[in-house]
Amino acid sequence: MKMWSGRFREPLDAAFDSWQRSLRFDWRLLPYEVAASKAHAAALVQLGVLTADELASILGGLDSIRVHFDAAVDSATPRSHPMANHPDAEDVHHFVELELKARIGNTALKLHTGRSRNEQIATDLRLYVRGTIATLQDDLHLWTQAFLTQAKAADDAAMPAYTHMQRAEPVLVAHWLLAYVSMLERDSARLDDCAKRANFCPLGSGAVAGATLPLDRSSIARELGFDAPTDNSMDATSDRDFVLEFLQTLGQIALHISRFAEEITLYATAEFGFVDLPEAFSTGSSAMPQKKNPDLTELARAKAGRILAASHTVELQLKGLPLAYNKDMQETQEALFSATEEMHALLALLGRFTQALRFRTDRMGAACETGFLNAMAAATYLVHKGIPFRTAHEIIGNAVRLCLSKHCEFDGLTLEELRQLSPAFEQDFFTAITLEATLDCHDVPGGTARTRVRNELALAELRATLRDTKIANKDTAETEAQEVKHAGA
Repeated sequence: MKMWSGRFREPLDAAFDSWQRSLRFDWRLLPYEVAASKAHAAALVQLGVLTADELASILGGLDSIRVHFDAAVDSATPRSHPMANHPDAEDVHHFVELELKARIGNTALKLHTGRSRNEQIATDLRLYVRGTIATLQDDLHLWTQAFLTQAKAADDAAMPAYTHMQRAEPVLVAHWLLAYVSMLERDSARLDDCAKRANFCPLGSGAVAGATLPLDRSSIARELGFDAPTDNSMDATSDRDFVLEFLQTLGQIALHISRFAEEITLYATAEFGFVDLPEAFSTGSSAMPQKKNPDLTELARAKAGRILAASHTVELQLKGLPLAYNKDMQETQEALFSATEEMHALLALLGRFTQALRFRTDRMGAACETGFLNAMAAATYLVHKGIPFRTAHEIIGNAVRLCLSKHCEFDGLTLEELRQLSPAFEQDFFTAITLEATLDCHDVPGGTARTRVRNELALAELRATLRDTKIANKDTAETEAQEVKHAGA
């Protein structure tokens, strides 16, 4: 029987009935539906709608549903799961009601007192986003750790940095890797911000105007770990800002993934030769025996596009909807689930992939020795001799032209040749343009000077350690709170 069938006399068209159901994808919300239902049941006891015995029966039934289907869902895939083909259930809410009734009888029918599926889905999705954020932050942290490990191993190895895809100046390999650490730290912070705005509880909002029972919404919110109830019932049941913001944040992460993937794909080519791809994450060619293809980074670039598209999909679904709930909003879920699962799988792979990369620091260092990557350092040398930078820039440009005519770098010029360009040149110029001196002349916070990069690496490692400690303390506190709660019960 449908949850709404009393008003109708004719059965649904079978094809339409199958087509309009959401259980084929919202089965992912089962743990959150169970948690929200338990909190609502506890609130109904306070109002006398449920007795203590009925509450115990409902909670036991909900727990049994969760345990049974959690085990099945763990082994399922998005295309093959045990709940999707239920013969009657329209969605995860209906599924839980039917399963609960099968377990505990008609007492299950009391659970829907004072609530609506509109508030249920809004609550489930907020719980899903909140839980997913925690998982993705763990994924980002592991990828960050891989970058930090590689940066530490790189030590003082140098590589060219590029602007306009042309060699520009040398940087430490660790400096390049730490650039991605900065990106991932911002990504994690964005997820924190998203979680804060999502962490308000819609339960008690009813279908649109608020519950018809005096539910203790603050107590329900606390039970589910929300900061507070939502302020407005119409907004609560129709709001998907938190979904959109979350997907936009995933899009930002996807951009960073794609940029990294592009660089590794380029650096693994014979033309660069800066990195050896790990065989465990590469494939070969069916036709050319010599090939080792960068499948992971190529697919990462492509999947980043799919993740970016998810937020645009949801924007288009929401852009013209009047208040409050409309069934159009059901379509936001598939984009959310798909992007979330793709991101989780991708980040998990990227952490292991990055850890397995082997950088050819000999090739990277050799690439720093040609192409006048020390030209900025050379101009800075003249600045320290009292020459205005614009004039120094012109002088070094003339020195480049002279080197090109002689097919040499700056250290191939004699002091006499240099002094023809400017009398400010002294013998110490050749010391000032070595690779080490060129790196170290960028001695500012955020620069690639060796001491600065060592300090930044140490700080990044400290931030990562503090995060580990914070997680461990949080886990310990939550475990202790659960023990106290169970002891009190």
